[in-house]
Amino acid sequence: MAINWTMIYKKYKGKWVALKSDEKTVVASGINAKTAYEKAVNGGFRNPILSYVPAKLMSRIGLIHAV
Repeated sequence: MAINWTMIYKKYKGKWVALKSDEKTVVASGINAKTAYEKAVNGGFRNPILSYVPAKLMSRIGLIHAV
């Protein structure tokens, strides 16, 4: 099932977020992954999911392949 991150994008664009295991509840954020993680752990969340919220959404066309 898809998760709607519209509100997360609006509030946290350009930042890293630490999420609960439900993948939609933000428990911390920061300018980098380390900061978001440390804030989450200090707030009592042992295993947050980290994700970067892009500053601008862009469409991608074409193949993506590993080198």
